[in-house]
Amino acid sequence: MAKQKGNVVTHGLSGKIGDLLVFRQVDGKTVVSKIPEQSKTVSENQKKTRKRFQQAAIYAKAATAKSSESKEIYDAAAKKKKSIPYRVAVADFFNAPDIHHVDVSHYTGAPGDVIRIEVSDDTAVKSVKVTIINADGSLVEEGDAQVDVSGYVWKYTAVQTNDSLEGDKIVITASDFPENITREEQILE
Repeated sequence: MAKQKGNVVTHGLSGKIGDLLVFRQVDGKTVVSKIPEQSKTVSENQKKTRKRFQQAAIYAKAATAKSSESKEIYDAAAKKKKSIPYRVAVADFFNAPDIHHVDVSHYTGAPGDVIRIEVSDDTAVKSVKVTIINADGSLVEEGDAQVDVSGYVWKYTAVQTNDSLEGDKIVITASDFPENITREEQILE
């Protein structure tokens, strides 16, 4: 691939010339290359990937619209990443939140006990839900965790009494604005 720098003839040129060359702009430079050969067959994986990108584009357009609740979030993230909100929203569509750590050491089964969850996302975590299930499968309680000022640590405060913790399951569900979900389970001993 030939790169031209400072050529008055090709400066700012973009597009196809015949069926031999393609001119395009990359980082303010004119790049000249051979026209790529296109395959006539499309695999199932390619169809799935195209559909997923189409969904990402539809999401990003809606998420960055003036009336969207997530517009401010993508505007702020774009400034930090030196990008544009639309691109940040497309990338966010493909990335679910990460649950880094669940601290149940302060949960003894008493109301007021706190479960601490460390969660991050490439843009922003929208919600973290905690579900506590007895060993026999019955629901003890569930509810939304609250984020602290860091935006990284979420805390859930228990409201129900749980007499027997052995074999109980704590289920953490984190979601972001495109509704990507990450789920983690922890069994109590």
